[in-house]
Amino acid sequence: MRSLFRSGQARVGGVIVASVVLAALTSPWLLPWDPSAQDLPHRLQGPSGSHWFGLDELGRDILARVLLGARVSLLVGVIVVGVSSIVGMAVGGVSGYYGGTIDQVIGRIMDVLMAFPGMLLAIALVAVLGPSLVNVVLALAVIGWVGYARLVRGQVLRAREFEYVTAAKALGAGTPRVLIRHVLPTAVPPLLVQATLGMAGAILSEAALSFLGLGVQPPTPSWGSMINGGRVHLLDAPHLTIFPGLFLAIVVLGFNFLGDGLRDAVDPRHK
Repeated sequence: MRSLFRSGQARVGGVIVASVVLAALTSPWLLPWDPSAQDLPHRLQGPSGSHWFGLDELGRDILARVLLGARVSLLVGVIVVGVSSIVGMAVGGVSGYYGGTIDQVIGRIMDVLMAFPGMLLAIALVAVLGPSLVNVVLALAVIGWVGYARLVRGQVLRAREFEYVTAAKALGAGTPRVLIRHVLPTAVPPLLVQATLGMAGAILSEAALSFLGLGVQPPTPSWGSMINGGRVHLLDAPHLTIFPGLFLAIVVLGFNFLGDGLRDAVDPRHK
């Protein structure tokens, strides 16, 4: 852990992520503006002392909506990464440990899912299920577990040949105990790196789906839907797209920096 904070990238990424999380969680109590309150006479007003990020096309405060959108994006990222990593660890662990027919069947399923572009498959799933936050999470989790499963499978194939695993088997330890206590823990460090980088991907994917109108539905704000709504005002009110786009870029960059630093701390060969 100490080597993680020696990385300048990891420190910058950690500060960015912690700041955005703190701002998103405390914004309802710290900000004086209601993200749903409309002020139509002052719609499209630019940044000012009374509204730091300006007002949108309905006169709603953009800063309040950006921070509320951060809560949505972080929630989606945490759930998608959590579900994907748990499913991926279970499937990859079984596939790598047992091998044979089980490994071949699971491998073919993963190959089929990876044959489709992930975003196109997510768009198709959400279009069929209907646009909503729950369906966005479901669609991203359905395509997201494959990467974690392949990672865990590779780690398990290596770890199952370790001497202490062989010794545990010789002492009569059952397969579930060997797999859970001795094999799968070796996959946790690279899985944490993958999960950190996966947060950035999940947040970006949620924004893309919301931009297309397939994600979070109004009046709940999302960075993607805010950027889409501001496209028609690029010339007269560019702040409608600048601030949500800037927050999206900063958060994705922060998670990528944090993931790179974590990877270097876990595996010094990547330095």
